[in-house]
Amino acid sequence: MTPPATPPAVLAADRVGFAYRGAAPALADVSVSVVPGRSLALVGESGAGKTTLLRLLLGLTRPSTGRVLFDGRELATRDRSLMREFRRGVQPVFQDPYSSLDPRQRVGRIVAEPLRSLGLPASSGAAGPAPRGGKAAVAERVGAALRAVGLPEEAAGRYPHEFSGGQRQRIAIARAIVCEPRVLLADEPVSALDVSTRVRIVDLLAELRDTYGLTVVMVSHDLAVVAALCRHTAVLEHGRIVEQGDTASVLGSPAHSYTRRLVGSVPRLPRL
Repeated sequence: MTPPATPPAVLAADRVGFAYRGAAPALADVSVSVVPGRSLALVGESGAGKTTLLRLLLGLTRPSTGRVLFDGRELATRDRSLMREFRRGVQPVFQDPYSSLDPRQRVGRIVAEPLRSLGLPASSGAAGPAPRGGKAAVAERVGAALRAVGLPEEAAGRYPHEFSGGQRQRIAIARAIVCEPRVLLADEPVSALDVSTRVRIVDLLAELRDTYGLTVVMVSHDLAVVAALCRHTAVLEHGRIVEQGDTASVLGSPAHSYTRRLVGSVPRLPRL
């Protein structure tokens, strides 16, 4: 029986390299593919190049060599039509919920920011400019996004400082999903949170992944989070991918010595 064909990548790095000015290359000849429905983890020690690769995939930085592809097309910042499509389809969640939310704005305006910046219509699937009465329709979409992350609609009228760290990260996730993206790029989304809150945010991301068909690309040093959320894992060491494949295989039977060291460094509770 012929196995089902792998769907084409929505986002990919094709032999990318990157070097900061006056420094050794942060990435060299790195290739990864983000396939719909197959969430991807980028793991490695600090300085391995994980966040740099995520910035390339977000279009925030241009590669020194190689290409970043979106739906098979090279990501070109001068192509306004392509970039608008890309920004709607790919949304970020950053590490620190205390610095990623503007403290001067109410939550409703923060969550609605992608709708405003992309000029999206108020109602999902419509085309052209937002119709009259769009403010009410945008408020409805903001409320739906807040409910999806487990917050009440009334949160839209409050300020970030009125919420805990875990709630702020939920607000950041609501902002990312309000425009119904295909891919969520998350940079250490739970590392700034306490252990019990991490579990709840990981459960939320898994629920959103399954309910909304989101594909998650996540930078993380927490292999337990990786195992819970991502079907595919790429391991970076000194700016190069040394191993990648199904998460169960990479973490359960690592082939590369560096991956074995990462897995072996995970703390384990002593036997009682």
